[in-house]
Amino acid sequence: MANLNKVMLIGNLTRDPELRVTPKGTAICTFSLAVNRKFRDESGADREEVTYVDIEAWGKAGENISKYCTKGRPLFVEGRLRLDQWEDKTTKEKRSRMKVVCDNFQFLGSGRSDGAAVGGEGGGETRYSAPAARNNPASRPAAPAQQESLDEDVPF
Repeated sequence: MANLNKVMLIGNLTRDPELRVTPKGTAICTFSLAVNRKFRDESGADREEVTYVDIEAWGKAGENISKYCTKGRPLFVEGRLRLDQWEDKTTKEKRSRMKVVCDNFQFLGSGRSDGAAVGGEGGGETRYSAPAARNNPASRPAAPAQQESLDEDVPF
């Protein structure tokens, strides 16, 4: 039987990211995204539903998110689900929490509250892949210099 554990989310950070470092020096950034869903209910009224998702980014990805993101910033996150389970020390109850482990992310918007784009250009998007994904040539985007030469060869 085939298995797939893939999550793609676009949302806004609900709080500033928190960065910790393991004893071996690996960065771990934790943050939460608010993901909105707009729909029309049975009575025809427009409704909005918000889902809050806890996310964990490791290594360089975590460092970059912690450095450049603040509460309210839009972010695209691609990753996988992970279920953490533990026993509460005081009540001895079994506890669990579902979270997303970030494999890739992309900054969205300009990163500035006034709506102006970074560098005077539109878009303001930056893509980052986790080191494991960057080692796979099939999953990595073309470098900007290569992309320009590819565009010249396209007949349309």
